[in-house]
Amino acid sequence: MPEETVDQYRAQRMAKRDALAKMGVNPYAVRTPARQNIAPLKAEFEQLEAASEKVEGKQDGPKIGGRAVAGRVLANRKMGKAVFLDLFDESGKIQVYLNAKSLGEQAMAVYEQIDLGDFIWVQGDVQRTRTGEVTLFAAELKFLTKSLAVPPLPRVYKDEQGVEHSADAFTDTELRYRKRYLDLMVHSDVRRRFEQRSLVLAAIREYLGRKGYLEVETPMLHPIPGGARARPFITHHNALHMNMYLRIAPELYLKRLLVGGFERVFEINRNFRNEGIDPTHNPEFTMMELYEAYGDYHSMMEITEGLIRHAAKTIRPDGNLLFKWGEVEIDLGKPFARRRYSDLLREYAQVDLHDMAGMKARARELGLEVHDDHYKLADQVLEATALKHFIQPTFLIDYPTAICPLTKAREDDPQLCERFELFINGVEFANAFSELNEPTEQLKRFREQVELGEKTKDVEAPKEVDYDYVEALEAGMPPAGGLGVGIDRLVMLLTNTHSIRDVLLFPHMKRDHSHGSGGATQRAQLALETLVEEITSPELRKLGREVAPIIDRLEGLVAEFKVAQATRKQP
Repeated sequence: MPEETVDQYRAQRMAKRDALAKMGVNPYAVRTPARQNIAPLKAEFEQLEAASEKVEGKQDGPKIGGRAVAGRVLANRKMGKAVFLDLFDESGKIQVYLNAKSLGEQAMAVYEQIDLGDFIWVQGDVQRTRTGEVTLFAAELKFLTKSLAVPPLPRVYKDEQGVEHSADAFTDTELRYRKRYLDLMVHSDVRRRFEQRSLVLAAIREYLGRKGYLEVETPMLHPIPGGARARPFITHHNALHMNMYLRIAPELYLKRLLVGGFERVFEINRNFRNEGIDPTHNPEFTMMELYEAYGDYHSMMEITEGLIRHAAKTIRPDGNLLFKWGEVEIDLGKPFARRRYSDLLREYAQVDLHDMAGMKARARELGLEVHDDHYKLADQVLEATALKHFIQPTFLIDYPTAICPLTKAREDDPQLCERFELFINGVEFANAFSELNEPTEQLKRFREQVELGEKTKDVEAPKEVDYDYVEALEAGMPPAGGLGVGIDRLVMLLTNTHSIRDVLLFPHMKRDHSHGSGGATQRAQLALETLVEEITSPELRKLGREVAPIIDRLEGLVAEFKVAQATRKQP
């Protein structure tokens, strides 16, 4: 819709808001009278209708008297002196009939100020019309909220044969993410997806609760980032005069609870990693992490399968655990496969896990950046060659110990450790291991990790040792298994969604600088912020073929600033 038209509609709506106020009607009501949800009311009527006996010669059907509903007006059809509105709440839609005879002239004057998107309350009898529509015949109307924005409602039209169709008026993907409230307003499938997300979370909590796990909350601000290999977000605690880090994982705090005597704990919360955005990654994401004393990575595999199936059955109460995800069909009912890390490297990359020269050569063939962190390079080679082949749920087990600083090594081969990751359709869904609880070995690995990060200038590597965690281990932590499951990706699978942004209510987006004054300068500032972000991202540190687009962005930045300067010079 052109900007001028939008402004005109807004002005018209503001005028109606002012007219309501002059009539003594609050356009933003303080209280709503008693009401009930629309769907249960319609279900009650249909049950009454089914139970009613048809009386010979009687034209009127059953009626429920004196019921009230409230919601948003999303259709308005005026037919002479009669009016039909479509009223929506979170449960469903009902048709509302208004006329002056039933409501009175004052209420109809209020009706004249109603626009699509406004909220109203109505009370009256519920009957079925001659056209078969369940309808509330309003005897009372109360205005609740004036909407100043024009809602992007579907456009209804008829084709050449007179068949009615509905065209989606809100299809811009970026705008849907930025204005999720509008997306939810007009797309029932989007609302349903987030309802299903809530069901998945409830199912996970119910499953773990039955197994004796205690839900806990651990800090979101950490003095030392740890528990995963990732670049953290940094903030500053003014009162303590120290830098803090948004947590990249809750692991080290949860394992402190095992030291303290809790044997089964879990947490569902946000993690933050200062990394790129793609269809399966968002810097802020939801994880479920659990730790179980006296467990190991074998018991974690069992609980992973059970937990995912239980969540799937919540979405599919009929027990059908075949889920369509894009072009593939995932069977969550069958036992998950198990494959060894080193076997997959030999099978798909044709290189031995411990062959340093061969690994570098294979990495070059694949176009990967070659570096001296051998086992990290092996992981990148594996990701580039093998993971795409695993469509059905597969546990990838026995990772190199060198890239798993918190994991127990295998007793029969210390170069490998008791860790697994679960992959479905080439995407990681879970990560688990037998937890390292030997403090001397943990301290040694922490130090090696810091030293290697300094040597390779790895921005994701930890910068210091968490001595407090090592001290906690010295108090004694029982043998344990730990598991992390990505909630967002699980919801993506169970709802056949292809971007993580579609399962996050408010995904991260670049700031919209279209509001306020100084637009040209703000656009130039945004271009600078974008350029800095691109140059400093780990993915572009290797440069190479990325040099050309960076030069293009620099040229674009210069152009933006020239426009900004010219704008400022104008009288």
